[in-house]
Amino acid sequence: MQHFFLSSTAAAVPQRWREAFARGEALDALALMARLKGQPAQQCMVWLMAGNAQWPDLLQQVLQAQPGARIVLLSGAPDPQEGLQALNLGVRGYSHAYAVPALLQEVATVVDHGGLWVGPDLLHRLVGSTQSALDKRAAPAAAPTPAAVSPWNLLSAREAQVACAVRAGRSNKEVADLMFISERTVKAHLGAVFEKLGVRDRLQLVLRLAGFPDPAPLASTESAS
Repeated sequence: MQHFFLSSTAAAVPQRWREAFARGEALDALALMARLKGQPAQQCMVWLMAGNAQWPDLLQQVLQAQPGARIVLLSGAPDPQEGLQALNLGVRGYSHAYAVPALLQEVATVVDHGGLWVGPDLLHRLVGSTQSALDKRAAPAAAPTPAAVSPWNLLSAREAQVACAVRAGRSNKEVADLMFISERTVKAHLGAVFEKLGVRDRLQLVLRLAGFPDPAPLASTESAS
């Protein structure tokens, strides 16, 4: 995967991004468009800064040059409204510009595998909006969902703990610290959760679990940690 940071000056590239992607390139718009045309779409990830007021126009230029490019927008002050705008325009990830390198790498991994990455505030907003829309469309006389089909029943105890933490907006590192396990183990559990629940990323996971309360024993275990 080739990582490109669209910036007119090298000084505008966050240092933590450079640490996360040591082989990444910072290019101005003209140079980037030329590079994208010679790269397979699945191998291109472009990072933009929301601090540049022209980012929506730059985003469209990137998609015109390489429609399949994966794009992540970084913001120095993430805002749910801005994040929604970015998603509507075609970005696959929206994150804090000064996140630690490990988190930026995690963002890249999720986006590279076809998922979406959004911050916890935007995630909760998207989930709330979706759940509200589903509630409005539901038949008034619909019977409550039987406990037997709860998605929690498909997961092991450890997988459910990971899913609970992810639903709360925690990163893989935070989940690892919370559960006293390695990040590699968290990724393994999360991969199993995605497969069992038929979802592709964190956003789809939260939507899949919407309306189902956390299993009581697991919730109490987390609060006691």
